[in-house]
Amino acid sequence: MNNIGIFYGSDTGNTKKVAEIIHKKINKNSKIYNISNGSKKILEFYDILLFGIPTWYYGEPQTDWLNFFPILKKINFLKKYVALFGCGDQEDYSEYFCDAMKYIYDIICPLGANIIGYWSNSGYFFDKSKSLLNNNKFIGLIIDEDRQSELTNVRIDKWIIKLKNDLKLNGINI
Repeated sequence: MNNIGIFYGSDTGNTKKVAEIIHKKINKNSKIYNISNGSKKILEFYDILLFGIPTWYYGEPQTDWLNFFPILKKINFLKKYVALFGCGDQEDYSEYFCDAMKYIYDIICPLGANIIGYWSNSGYFFDKSKSLLNNNKFIGLIIDEDRQSELTNVRIDKWIIKLKNDLKLNGINI
């Protein structure tokens, strides 16, 4: 069985809301956690991990995630598939748009994580983002509840289809 663990950190509730929408749409074999209640044992149980993180101020990770990073660094991500999603404000924080996802990415990639769910930067309007893999692709799903909340559900639907296709390419059906 390919269990899916959805882990998020949230202060304003936007990332929690996105995580809950993703959970409801995936549902099968998934469970949702606030990262403040996460543990090494809980994360290691899952074959597929979805990590949601908002960006604060000038590119900073959310506090619960920041506190969890030492534990994250101790997890063996070999044979695990990880998808990232982040919340940010492309207008007020245009130079740091969804930078926090990159902190997680930089921790888990050297630990063997198989990253899935890359996302196009089409339709976003920002100056810079550390979470851009190249000039046209983010390292995960980007949600802007402040400026484009009307696109949230459509983006999540498309991203879930992408996740399923990425996993299917690796012989995994969810």
